[in-house]
Amino acid sequence: MNTNSVSVRDEEREREVFESVTDEEIIYLWRSIKGRGISESEAWNAVVAGLTLDVAFANGKVPIQIEHWQ
Repeated sequence: MNTNSVSVRDEEREREVFESVTDEEIIYLWRSIKGRGISESEAWNAVVAGLTLDVAFANGKVPIQIEHWQ
């Protein structure tokens, strides 16, 4: 399989995961975090960081480039 086509599939999968999150879910999470005594700004930063990590690791694999030696 071509490495480029794998990369395109992974990018599409990452977009699908991110696009499946609704505004209501984000607001619910923000309110939940904020309700634990964290400031609005810190709660928002936590939500953004969580979404970023979800997108970054959506495919379940750590991106590693491997070279094959012959």
